[in-house]
Amino acid sequence: MEVFEEALQYLISSGIPVEENGAVDSEFPPDVFGDETDWLPSITEEVAAFPDTPICKSPEEMLDRRLQLLKEILISEETYLNELKILIMPLKALRASASTSQPVLSIEQVQTVFYQLPELLDIHTEFHSSLRAKLELYLDLEPGLPLIQQHENLDLSVGDLFIKFVSQLGVYRGFIDNYENAVEIVKKCTQSDPRFRTIAQSMKSTKGSDNSRAMYTFEALLYKPLDRVTKTTLVLHDLLKHTPADHHDSVVLQEALRVSSSFLSGVNEGSQCKTSVTLSRGERRQLVRDGFVVEVFDGGRSLRHLFLYTDLLLCVKLKCGAMGKQPYYRFCWYMPIAGLRMNWAAEQEASAELQLKISNMRLKVFHLRREFWKCMKEKKGSVSRAADRCRRKLEACEIWLLTHKPSFILELHSPSSKSHTIHLHSLYELDEWREAINNRKAEEVETVPPDLLSLTNSCVKLRMTQQLPLCCLKPDNEENNMCGSVCVIVHSACGLQQPVSVYVCVEVDGFEIFERRAQTCLSSYSLMPQWDQELLLKVDGAQHLYLLCLSQSEENILARTMIQLNPADMLKKWKKMNVNLGSIEVTLSIKYSPHPLEPPSSAPLQHQPVFCVLIGDVARQERVLVPHIVRACVDEVERRGLEEEGIYRISGASNEIQALKQAFNTNYWEAMSKVRNVDVNVVSGTLKLYLRELPEPLIPAAYFQRLSKAMDLTDPNLRESTMLSELHSFPDVNRNTLLFLLHHLKRVAVKEELNKMSLSNLATVFGPTLMRPPAATLDQCAPPVDISQEVEVQVHVIYLYLQIPKLPEALTTQPLDTEEDP
Repeated sequence: MEVFEEALQYLISSGIPVEENGAVDSEFPPDVFGDETDWLPSITEEVAAFPDTPICKSPEEMLDRRLQLLKEILISEETYLNELKILIMPLKALRASASTSQPVLSIEQVQTVFYQLPELLDIHTEFHSSLRAKLELYLDLEPGLPLIQQHENLDLSVGDLFIKFVSQLGVYRGFIDNYENAVEIVKKCTQSDPRFRTIAQSMKSTKGSDNSRAMYTFEALLYKPLDRVTKTTLVLHDLLKHTPADHHDSVVLQEALRVSSSFLSGVNEGSQCKTSVTLSRGERRQLVRDGFVVEVFDGGRSLRHLFLYTDLLLCVKLKCGAMGKQPYYRFCWYMPIAGLRMNWAAEQEASAELQLKISNMRLKVFHLRREFWKCMKEKKGSVSRAADRCRRKLEACEIWLLTHKPSFILELHSPSSKSHTIHLHSLYELDEWREAINNRKAEEVETVPPDLLSLTNSCVKLRMTQQLPLCCLKPDNEENNMCGSVCVIVHSACGLQQPVSVYVCVEVDGFEIFERRAQTCLSSYSLMPQWDQELLLKVDGAQHLYLLCLSQSEENILARTMIQLNPADMLKKWKKMNVNLGSIEVTLSIKYSPHPLEPPSSAPLQHQPVFCVLIGDVARQERVLVPHIVRACVDEVERRGLEEEGIYRISGASNEIQALKQAFNTNYWEAMSKVRNVDVNVVSGTLKLYLRELPEPLIPAAYFQRLSKAMDLTDPNLRESTMLSELHSFPDVNRNTLLFLLHHLKRVAVKEELNKMSLSNLATVFGPTLMRPPAATLDQCAPPVDISQEVEVQVHVIYLYLQIPKLPEALTTQPLDTEEDP
């Protein structure tokens, strides 16, 4: 494809109508550059790029914006002139050396390398001087104030300068045709002659008011004119867009645009602008990775394709081609890897309104997909009109879902203060991007400004990601695709370098109809954290499971790995495995249950409260045998409260306990953050409050009389066996939670000398909390109960349980029928 065709394709992708003879229509639609402000490349990223150019509403505003644009063009010309001067600087010395006995370059090589460069310098020097003279009156105006308020005459005429300039573009033709030979000489001499290498890799220029010195390479500078000429058409178009139709420059600028387009049409398609660029270390620019992301700009979100090259990030938008033509990419922005800074975070919880829209959209996608399958089956694989309409609806809904559902934010900041915000669909993918970019940064390769037209066009052939994870692109239910439920129990982890509070995040791939991510609670501060927590994920089209281990600080992803899902290995029985995430090893069990998927709920998921809720309901919701609130509070007390005098006897501040209760009821992650920072007596007080406010006591009321009778048995062995027998008959959650607490209270009593809490003291504190008589004994018709007898029973029963030497261990999850890895 010719350079002219590449330029036209870029213009067409921007929505600019182009005539068949190569001239551009006189009426141009808005948003040529839009948010794509980086089209003018700069090695040091200090060149003033052309900013956004929104549609002007009045002729006065258009003239105001036009004048600002002219000033920016002037700044750009100054930078380009500086680059040409640096490029030509060695000419005299190399020419003189050519006539000596040890030339750096021969005279023929000098002529080839610097061919037409002095002429280009003269053309741009004249253009710059003329434009500066035109703008002399406007250069010192107060910044930030609209020019129309500072100067009455904005009716500036510059059309004659541009028409003269484009009439001399023929000089560039010679430079372009010679470019390949010039670059070849520069490359060979850079490799073979140390003297020329010194020149080629260390050319400097004075930049900015502080006279700082910017480093260039010869090849990068030689690329500048080539890159510059391909932008002439775009500059003229942007200037024309802000010139009122009745302005005397309008017709002249249209003619200049026509001449510029005609010039590009004659450039030979073999020009070197298509050749990959050599970076400062001799490395060729290569594609490292690519993928689909969501970009956030001006309050909106759009699907983008992100390409990571050896030295830069390129963001493009896939555009559908006209009838009968292939899709193509439209350039959005690029950022050099050198000096790039990254920050990431999980997206904040969506508003209730957006959550409802997302839930409704998931339900709509679910039904559209089944309707699409039905249409395809009726036509036996051929695409009917009904199927095509359904497919297009499905695609639109899925793309909306991809761009609006909660995701992970990656903020990119360049040294020149340019920033872009992108959203990624998974935490695993985000960490992959961060690692790939950091690896490129470590190479410290200089960024060579790209030819954006050819680089963007090459993306179609270079892309690694073939398509988005959309149902409409995979209509057939492939045999290897999983459909049903995947249960993952995260047991424990080892290999941490220091005690830390961590959690494990599990993700699956596949379609976006159901939630594809779940995570454990935060562990206690430990070298070997324990969770024994079950996570349930509905899967549709899943093929991989992604496992990540994160510290309490969300900025720190400690390790990650990917597991290939094999449905045959996970059917019927749990498969237990030790998964290596690098330095960390996670033990988990996984099971796959295939079944037809029910439509997703149209109601957004809500955080369910835990206080004043039956403990069995809380445990069932969390898919555990011991609720997270109990485990979290116990872990924290054991971490920093075992030596606290009066722990569980001295209560914490009431208002702080209520705040922690509210956090557990509304936001578990906020609660865990508070648990780590509040006074430990607040944590112990919150645990007692939770147990006290259970609608049914932890020891079911039906067992009150039975345990009271067992307590009166005089034979200690018979009494112990009877009480254990009663304990084993408790509901699973009540039994294991009570055992979990009893073992914890025993560990508290071990530190009795420091905390002054003996088994007797602990039984006195927890007896009335854990055990209550049945409601019938409080009825007026029932025999009256002495309150002192009631308390005595409560305390004595807990004390006897605490004294049992071989108390069974608590289970935090259901026992599994597992098949362990050999």
